[in-house]
Amino acid sequence: MNIESEIDRVFTLQQVHQWHLRTSTAEQRKDRLRRFREVLVKYETEIRDALTSDLGRPAEEPVTFELAVTLADIDEAIENIDEWMKPVPVQTSAPGGQAYMVYEPRGVVLVFGPWNFPISLLFTPMVPMIAAGNCIIAKPNELTPASSAVAAKIIRETFDEHEVAVFEGGVDVANILLDRPFDHIFLTGSPAVGKIVMTAAAKHLASVTLELGGKCPAILDDSANLDTAVSEIGMGRMTNNGQTCLCVDYVALPEALRDQFVRALENQWRDNFYDGETFIANRNSRMVNSRNFLRVKGYIDDAVARGARVAFGGNCNAENLTIEPTILLDTPLDALVMQEEIFGPVLPIVTYRDVSEVYSFIRKSGKPLGMNIFSERHEFVEDVLRNTSSGGVSVNGWARNWPESHLPFGGVNTSGIGRYHSVHGFRELSHERAVFEVI
Repeated sequence: MNIESEIDRVFTLQQVHQWHLRTSTAEQRKDRLRRFREVLVKYETEIRDALTSDLGRPAEEPVTFELAVTLADIDEAIENIDEWMKPVPVQTSAPGGQAYMVYEPRGVVLVFGPWNFPISLLFTPMVPMIAAGNCIIAKPNELTPASSAVAAKIIRETFDEHEVAVFEGGVDVANILLDRPFDHIFLTGSPAVGKIVMTAAAKHLASVTLELGGKCPAILDDSANLDTAVSEIGMGRMTNNGQTCLCVDYVALPEALRDQFVRALENQWRDNFYDGETFIANRNSRMVNSRNFLRVKGYIDDAVARGARVAFGGNCNAENLTIEPTILLDTPLDALVMQEEIFGPVLPIVTYRDVSEVYSFIRKSGKPLGMNIFSERHEFVEDVLRNTSSGGVSVNGWARNWPESHLPFGGVNTSGIGRYHSVHGFRELSHERAVFEVI
C-alpha cells in the first residue's frame, strides 16, 4: 500500500463527507461519542499493557489517569451538546434586524498525539472535534508504538474512515499529512514541532491549536504552607517521571526556605521511590527512549560542570533508561537545565532576595504553559499575576486549573495557541459564524 495515495483517498472522502457531517444533529453526535466511550472502556486492559510497554508505567498503576479526562469530557459533551449547538442571539446596535452567532464545524481536522500521554492527549482533543461535527484524521505518536497500535485499533473499531481515520508512522507520514489542506490542525507537542506545524498550516491558511509547554515555575513566598508546597511540587515534578508539559520545571523561593524545602522534598521522594537507599525504578515511568535519556542526563552534567550541586539523586542507568529524582542547587541561570524544558525527573531550586528577580527570569524564558504560586498572601498572588504571563495558573496546588473543565486550557505564545476542555473546546473546534438578518 502506498501511504501517500491512501492518505489522499481518505482525505478526499472526508472532504466530501464534511458537508454531510456538518448537518448532523446533537443526537447523532451523542451517539458517536457514546460509541467512542464504549470502545475506550473495552480496551482498558490493552491500553494499560501498551503504556507499560512504551513508558514503563507500573503495571499495577490504574489506567484511569489516561482515560479519566477523556471519559469525563465525553460525558460532559453528551450532557451539554444540545445547549452548545444552539445559536447565540446578539443584541443589535440598530433597529430593523436581528443578529446571532452559529457554531459550525471547521471541516476536516488533523490531530497529532504526543508520546508522553499517548492515549489521553490523542483522544481528549477528539471529543470536542466530534461534538462540533468535524471529520478527523488522527496521527498517533511513533515513539510509543504499542500505544499507537491500540489507539489505531480503537479508532478503526469505533468510526467509519470517512468520519474519523487514523494513520500510524513516523515523521514521513506526518509530513505527508501536513501537505494536505486541512481546515484545522491540533498538535500537542514541543515548541519546535509547533513551529513546523504552524508553517505548514500557513500554506493553506488553516487554523491551529497548539498545546506546547515551556518552563513552568513554582514560586513560593515566606508565607507558603511548606507541607502543601512540597507535596504538590514533588508530585508535579515526578508525574510520568517528569515527562509532562505542566511539570514544575524549577522552584523559586526565598533563601531562608531553601534547606527546609529540600529536606522535606527528599523525604517525600524517598518514601515514594526508594526502599531505604535503593531506588526502585518500577515505581514510576522510565524515560521514553535513549535519546531523551541522554538529553536529560546531559542537562544534569552541564549544570554540574557549570557549578551546580546535586543535592539529591542524580544517578542514571542507561540500560533501563532510568534517572533518579534529582534536586539541583546553585544552578547558574544560563545552564541548559534552566534554559530548556526539562521533561525528566530533575528539579532545580533557585533562591531570590527580591521576587522581581524571578519575574525577570520568567520574562526572558518565554511564557510558560502553567504557573504554580504558593502563598497565604493574596497580595503576593496578585503581584505575581500582574508581573508575569502564562497559559494558566494554579494557586497553592499543582496544575489544579488543568482538570477544572469549566476553565479553558491552553498556552500563550511559546507555550501554545488556542484553548480546549468543555465548551471551550467545542468553540475552539467550531467556526463562530456571525449572522445578521434584516427584518
